Amino acid sequence: MRRLITLSVLAALAGTTVTAAQAEPGGCLKYGAVGAVGGHVANHGVLGAVGGCVTGMYRRHVYRKEAKQKAALYDQEHPGAKGTYAQKATAYDVEHSTQPGKLTSEGATQNGAQPGQMPPQGQAAQPQQGDTHL
Repeated sequence: MRRLITLSVLAALAGTTVTAAQAEPGGCLKYGAVGAVGGHVANHGVLGAVGGCVTGMYRRHVYRKEAKQKAALYDQEHPGAKGTYAQKATAYDVEHSTQPGKLTSEGATQNGAQPGQMPPQGQAAQPQQGDTHL
């Protein structure tokens, strides 16, 4: 019982420490600790830790890959911009109002405007079905 409490406390501390240090998904340490606790309950602590570690590394890899893609798009729009790929990806998210972890926003129309927003300058709003023009 004492060992289970110790593992739970260590998993909680590892999760909060890693999350406070970085804004990206947890890696091997965070997911491995959670997997170890879950595996311990099922009497497979080492297997759970390994599975959690692999999952954490994959999630972080996907996050960084998307951030680098966003940074490349930001560099195309702003040649000569300085900063890390994480900073550029965040700036791209701010400019394009995408959700973190997604390259495009959901519900965007063909011209790039969000539903209910004004179209970009120089483009006329496209009439919706049922609109009456007088």
